[in-house]
Amino acid sequence: MSTEWSAGYVTDVNYTFGYYGELNPLRCRLPLLTVGRHAPKIENACELGFGQGLSVSIHAAAQPGINWYGTDFNPSQAAFAAEMVRLSGAEAKLYDEAFAEFCNRKDLPDFDFIGLHGIWTWISDQNRHVLVDFIRRKLRPGGVLYISYNTLPGWSSSAPIRHLMKRHADVMGAPGQGVIGQTDAALNFIDQFLALDPLYAKVNPGAVERLKQVKAQDRKYLAHEYMNRDWHPMYFADVENWLGDAKVGFACSAHVLDNLYDLNMTPQQTEFMRDVSDVSLRETIRDFCMNQQFRRDYWVRGVRALIGHEQVAAMREERVVMTVAQADLPTKVRGVIGEATLNDDVYQPLFEILLDHKPHSVLELETHLASKSLHFGQLSSALTILLGLGVITTAAAAQDVSKAKARTLALNKTIARRSLSVGDIAYFASPITGGGITASRFAQLFWLSRQNGGKTAEDWASFAYQVLQGQGQAIIKDGATLQGEDNLTELRAQATHWGAHVLPIWNALGV
Repeated sequence: MSTEWSAGYVTDVNYTFGYYGELNPLRCRLPLLTVGRHAPKIENACELGFGQGLSVSIHAAAQPGINWYGTDFNPSQAAFAAEMVRLSGAEAKLYDEAFAEFCNRKDLPDFDFIGLHGIWTWISDQNRHVLVDFIRRKLRPGGVLYISYNTLPGWSSSAPIRHLMKRHADVMGAPGQGVIGQTDAALNFIDQFLALDPLYAKVNPGAVERLKQVKAQDRKYLAHEYMNRDWHPMYFADVENWLGDAKVGFACSAHVLDNLYDLNMTPQQTEFMRDVSDVSLRETIRDFCMNQQFRRDYWVRGVRALIGHEQVAAMREERVVMTVAQADLPTKVRGVIGEATLNDDVYQPLFEILLDHKPHSVLELETHLASKSLHFGQLSSALTILLGLGVITTAAAAQDVSKAKARTLALNKTIARRSLSVGDIAYFASPITGGGITASRFAQLFWLSRQNGGKTAEDWASFAYQVLQGQGQAIIKDGATLQGEDNLTELRAQATHWGAHVLPIWNALGV
C-alpha cells in the first residue's frame, strides 16, 4: 500500500457501498425546524470523502435543483461514483483529489450544504485544518454542515482494542496478507489474548462484548474502521473547538431520536440537564449519560432561532411521505434506557392520512389532526419520532420530482443490473424523497424482472432463480444453504411478499 497519496488511509480494499440519509440536504430541514432553527434553501452541496459515492450518486440523480460537488482521494472509488452519475444522466463534479488539492480549487462555488460522514475521526490534524479552513471560506452564511464522528466517552473502554488491532497489524502483519488478512490475524490474536483474562478485560467487560460484535462485521468495513493510521475519537467540546474557527455553531443532532431526553436519560438526569445553560457542556453531559459512541450532527454557519409563529409557519410548508408498509408501522419507540408506546390517539390519525404513501404538507397533517382535537406540538413530536424511526422522510418539491424521474430510473436500472452478479448495493433512488431507499438484492431482481415484462410473483421469482442458477449460488436461510428448487420456493414467497407490501410503496415513491 502506497502512503505517498493515501496519507495512511486504507486503500488495499475499497469501502462498502453504504447510503447515509443524513447526507441528503432535503432531510436536514425537518430536524432543524423542529428544534426552532432556520433551514436554508440549498442550491450547491458538497460531500467530502464520499467513499464509493453511492450517497452522492443517488442525491445527484434525485435532486435536479441542487448542484453537487465532491471528492474522494481513492481514484477507484471516485471513478465508480462518476460513472454512476454519468449513467443516470445527472451532472455532478466529482474528483479524486486529496482534501488540500480539492479545497483550494478556484472553480468551486460557495455551498449551502457540506457533508462529512465518517471522515473526521480518520484523518490527520493537518487534514482537519484543511477542512476547517474550507468550511470557513466556502460555507455560506446560514449554510448547513453535517458531520459524524466517533465520540468519547463511548469509545473509552473499546479504544484499546482498536489500538491492539492496529499495533498487531503494524508489527506482526505480513505484507502479503493484505489488509483483510491482517485484520483477521489481529482479531484472532486479540481473541487469544483476552482469553488469558487480563485485568483490562475484567475492568472493561463491555470491551470483550464489543470484540464479539466486531468479529461478526464485514471485513472491508473493519479494515477502514480499524486499520487506518489516524483514528481520533473526540469529545463534543473538542470538535466544537475545531469548528469554531469555521464560524459554525451546533444546531441539533441529525439522529433525531437523540434529541428526546425521556428515551435516553433518567428523569433525574433530564432535570439535571435543565440547569446546564451552556450548550457545549449540555451536549457533553448527554454523551456521558448515553455513553455515546458515534455522533451525527448538523451545524450551521450563523445559527438563527425561529420564534413562535416563524417556526410553525416554516414547518407547515415542509412535505413528508411515509416509506413503510402498514404491516411495518411501529407501536413503540426505543431509546438508550427505555421505550415508550406510541399514543394511538395521536399516531393513528397521522397514519390514516400518510398511508396513501403520497407527499403531504405539515399543514395538511395539522389540519387533519386538528379535526381530532390534537395540537401542533403533538404533531411536531410525532414527526420527530417517525423521522427517527425511518417511517417518514422529507419529500422533494413537486417540480423537482418530475425532472428527477428519468434519472433515478436510469440509476436504479444500473444498480439492479449489478445485482445480476453481486448484491453489494442495497439501495435504490427515489425522486419523491430525493434520496435512497432500502432495496435488497432479491428485491432488485424482482424489480428488474418487472421492468423486463414480468407480471406475477411467479415471473419475478423464476427470473431471480435463473440468475442464482447461472451464478451457481444458493440462498442461505436460518443458517442453512437451500438445495435445488427449495431456492425457487423461497423466492416465490419473497416475491409474493415484495409484490404485496414493497412494490406499492416503491410505485408511490416513483421507483
